Amino acid sequence: MFDYIKGKLTKITAKYIVVEAGGLGYIINVANPYSFSEQMNQELKIYLHQVVREDAQLLYGFHTEDEKSVFLNLISVSGIGPTSALAIIAADDNDGLVAAIDNSDVTYLMKFPKIGKKTAQQMVLDLAGKFADTQQPTVAKNKSTTQGNQDLEEAMEALLALGYKAKELKKIRAFFEGTQDTAENYIKAALKMLIK
Repeated sequence: MFDYIKGKLTKITAKYIVVEAGGLGYIINVANPYSFSEQMNQELKIYLHQVVREDAQLLYGFHTEDEKSVFLNLISVSGIGPTSALAIIAADDNDGLVAAIDNSDVTYLMKFPKIGKKTAQQMVLDLAGKFADTQQPTVAKNKSTTQGNQDLEEAMEALLALGYKAKELKKIRAFFEGTQDTAENYIKAALKMLIK
């Protein structure tokens, strides 16, 4: 089992990042790969959780130990796998998540991809009061860019990878058409719109 990895960020895709350490490139699944954009080709530290399945060994990465703690709490709920947990974390709204769980707001929880009524109710049962010590994750902020459309495309790919449907994203894409921002900021703004 791994706690964290220190290495050089060499690749960012819609689903994962690659960190090179000790001559090996590790594929690490993360909630919002583009939140690491400013650290490209730099040394960084990522907190890890390893999932071993019959057909694969997967690494999940987090900016902070608190973010990892939220992930571990989420996957402890029956019906929530690592992909769904990453989608919830990507919404970057721990305050909203905690409030929804503590107030038994099942409707709010059902707005996350692949979370049905039964799973949302299970989240409330299993997680009420468990997030008291968890801070909102902090991630790298704002980078000016001149490749607006490319960043918007990357953001849409990342949202599809998190489990949102193309139909849901069509309106979001139209809303941002003609704007220029980073993929990370597009993802954050889109997630806020999707869970309202």
